[in-house]
Amino acid sequence: MIHSYRLAGLLALALIWPAQAQEAPRKIFRGTVETIDTGTLGLKTKDGNTVAIHLTPDWKARLVVPVGVESIHPGSFIGTAQMPQADGSGRSLEVHVFPPGVKSGEGERDWDSSPGARMTNGTVGGEVLATNSGREVTLTFPGGSRKIVIPPEVPVVQFNDAERTTIKPGVAVFVVAQPDGNAWRANSVATGQNGAAPPM
Repeated sequence: MIHSYRLAGLLALALIWPAQAQEAPRKIFRGTVETIDTGTLGLKTKDGNTVAIHLTPDWKARLVVPVGVESIHPGSFIGTAQMPQADGSGRSLEVHVFPPGVKSGEGERDWDSSPGARMTNGTVGGEVLATNSGREVTLTFPGGSRKIVIPPEVPVVQFNDAERTTIKPGVAVFVVAQPDGNAWRANSVATGQNGAAPPM
């Protein structure tokens, strides 16, 4: 079962840029674990570099698990990395469903998963429509709204708590870290099932 209160902290940090991000710029890291101990994660990034990320004493391991698209319904609060389309809509690259009652990072911002991608976080308003292109939703957020098309092949996920031993050498991870002097610091590390790369 998904524990919504435990998830709130991770989702607010790892999947969106919080409102106070301009005060403490965060950086996304994606890569493969090379080493890990109680205080440091050695991560080999996709460009072949190795970066050391300091882990807070209370850091959490998270396991990204797929959920059905039926988890998205009117009133759901979701985030999606999406590619803007010529008609003003967005085409999802991935979707993450927030637990009930959790709303964080509402709005839109640049996202680095693909050139030109945007991250949109908002509440599903109206019906979830089934179309030839996939599911169509309208996300509303302060100051605007965006029609989003979710193609059938797009991953839809939530996050579960996991044992720290899940984060081990060889698994692919997603980390959002904040500056720590000349280094980086993180309080959570996420991986997919069987060590697969998380979709965001």
